[in-house]
Amino acid sequence: MNVKQFVKQHREDWKRLEELMTVLQKKRNASGDAIRRFNKLYQKAAQNLSYSQTYYPKEDVTQYLNGLVSQSHNLLYNDQLSSGKQVRRFFSTTFIGLLLEQWKAVVIAMGLFFLGAAGAFIAVIGDPLTAYSILPDSMAQTVDPSSTGEIDGNVDSPTMSGAIMTNNIQVSFLAFAGGITFGLLTTYVLIYNGVLLGALAAVFTNAGHTYEFWAYIVPHGMIELTAIFIAGGAGLLMGYKLFVPGTLSRGYHLKVQAKRSVQLVLGTIPLFVIAGLIEGFITPAAIPLSVKYGVALVTVLGLILYVAIGKLLLGRNKLQETSV
Repeated sequence: MNVKQFVKQHREDWKRLEELMTVLQKKRNASGDAIRRFNKLYQKAAQNLSYSQTYYPKEDVTQYLNGLVSQSHNLLYNDQLSSGKQVRRFFSTTFIGLLLEQWKAVVIAMGLFFLGAAGAFIAVIGDPLTAYSILPDSMAQTVDPSSTGEIDGNVDSPTMSGAIMTNNIQVSFLAFAGGITFGLLTTYVLIYNGVLLGALAAVFTNAGHTYEFWAYIVPHGMIELTAIFIAGGAGLLMGYKLFVPGTLSRGYHLKVQAKRSVQLVLGTIPLFVIAGLIEGFITPAAIPLSVKYGVALVTVLGLILYVAIGKLLLGRNKLQETSV
């Protein structure tokens, strides 16, 4: 049996299982018969997953069934989790699991960003006047490398932090939503934002203020850019699945992949909050530049530790599920 026949043969059962999950989660009309049918469909989906993992390990249907069985298992054996526990589970394992599954798309998003950054940097380094054609007028006319640090300690940090968070979250949602344009808008957003950073870096490099420039970028930038790459990766993956649907329909991918992508984007919101706080309170603070570089190092180590712990918890949870 090929994968198309496999999906066609079992699709209705999977759809009914999804519908029953919704009923049981909302505790509406959760009769004994509904619970029995749910248990039967769950067991059948688990068997389908085992078969799919054996014969179609790299197909989308295997990824879909893995998520369906996992959600069904949690509902069947863990009952309803409190909202607090759901949030903790999402950020401790669910988000990390999605990130690890779709890391290639995140890397591609990062590549597009740095492609734009590298191109702009080379162009402005070669001809400083190019900055005026690359950067928006409001930015090109106000950038003054020689005044770097002059307003340290004299900014309204709470207001600045709130504005930065709002702007960065808007950028991430635009990068994600661009996936519905088959990834074209997402690609543009990533490259354009890379161009802005690359052009600014070149302006400061030409002025001999490279060290100062990056000291004001990396403290918040390590977290901020990571979040943007994740959101961009979510948009690119959704666009790719719409452009190359494979054995499943575009409607299926729009439903399933959009849900996964939304979860990835939601997982970046705390990262943007942290980046906004750093950019509002630490970046403009009147502290040594070496301390700002130190903050950047701490954020990188924190991100690595977060992913490592999440991966460890994810593996432990899967081990517990298989032993049930």
